[in-house]
Amino acid sequence: MMNITDFNIKTELQQVISAEQAHHYRIIPTYKHNGDLSFVTDTDTLTSLQSELEIILGKQIKLTTESSDNIQKYLHLNYRKNENRVSSELHYTNDFLLDLIHEAKNIGSSDIHFEVFEYKSRVRFRIDGKLIERYLIPINEYPTIVNRIKILAQLDISEKRLPQDGRININTQNADFDIRVSVLPTLFGEKIVLRILSKDTTVVELESLGFTEVELKRYKESVKNPNGIILISGPTGSGKTTTLYATLKLLNTDDTNILTIEDPIEYTLEGINQVQLKENIGLDFSKSLKTFLRQDPDIIMVGEIRDVATANMAVRASLTGHLVLSTIHTNSAWATISRLIDMGVPSFLIAATLKVSIAQRLVRKLCNHCKQKEKINTELLPDNFSLPKEVKEHYKAVGCEKCHHTGYTGRKAIYEIIPITKELVDCIKKNELEIDDYLEKNKIATLKINAMNLISKGATSIDEVYSLLTN
Repeated sequence: MMNITDFNIKTELQQVISAEQAHHYRIIPTYKHNGDLSFVTDTDTLTSLQSELEIILGKQIKLTTESSDNIQKYLHLNYRKNENRVSSELHYTNDFLLDLIHEAKNIGSSDIHFEVFEYKSRVRFRIDGKLIERYLIPINEYPTIVNRIKILAQLDISEKRLPQDGRININTQNADFDIRVSVLPTLFGEKIVLRILSKDTTVVELESLGFTEVELKRYKESVKNPNGIILISGPTGSGKTTTLYATLKLLNTDDTNILTIEDPIEYTLEGINQVQLKENIGLDFSKSLKTFLRQDPDIIMVGEIRDVATANMAVRASLTGHLVLSTIHTNSAWATISRLIDMGVPSFLIAATLKVSIAQRLVRKLCNHCKQKEKINTELLPDNFSLPKEVKEHYKAVGCEKCHHTGYTGRKAIYEIIPITKELVDCIKKNELEIDDYLEKNKIATLKINAMNLISKGATSIDEVYSLLTN
């Protein structure tokens, strides 16, 4: 039985009925055993509802009543509605996979995880950066689903020992998007992750990403340089590529030749020449850059600087009069300098070419309909950290129908932008990499400061940005 104070339903219970059935009949499954099902509902006509459900579900049904408030919370937390949902079928059919992909896209999921274990297999969706278990699949049907995905992605269905990567294009009357497919052999079978890649670039604008007014001005001034390197750092899934695409949209004019090498191509941009990385045939970042230099480019975008060869080619391209945009994995904007030096790029070349270094993170925004103000409890904050004295209150996540009882709706990026000035060029050349005083003197907001600002404005919670406050 369910704990009535906990509004999460176990997946095996949740998938007894579809979201449409749950909302239409206002029923929540509480128990399943052999052929018997139990539900709670807030409707008065129990007898007629029981008869109708027994016909529809073909099971013995038991109904009990629950308050409308609780039923509503269960429905919105466990049965997200989406207008274009095509099917709630949980067993394999020819349309099973496409229905599931459309459902994931319609509710704003970025990734779909297919996972198999010794006694069960499941599907999880990543929504607003968090994984949510969505379905359980009969374990005997899991291999069929794996093969179906492999066929759609044009992968080798007989190869079960090695990882494989592929791509699926979904093109229907209502949608046109690509999916990146990653297959990984695990102990009990193959795990598959589908990354949904949107082709819609209408929402990719610098102004809508999360820059403050000062940061946006600094960044736009930096990208106006005719040559040099612009680097964006951050962990996987922090929105770096989206920032790059928004920058390319700004720079994309009829008199500019822009080339990109990406893995994967997440958005398609009209007027920009985009190349998909194919390391299995030798088409990697550094080799592509060599060829790009013969293509008379003005601007080059490299998906990621992963090694010294790519870093050196990016430096060479910028020294010969090109603007190079790329991403790199570091914890802060200034740590990018140390990372390049560790890769083997001479500090004087970094000083000569780097125009701006950026770090970014994605944080979930508090739901405006249910967030709750309260006095700040110092126990919630990291050790040796305190908010400014004027900040005495903050908002915490609560959860309501509008946010599916998660407490959050959507995400925004926060940035740390360091333009490389003459003073910093001297610091890089001398390997003087402590610049806290410089940042404070020039009023450059770090990720920590921007995280504190979001807390003080009530845009996010302390829990959501806790890791940034400890840096």
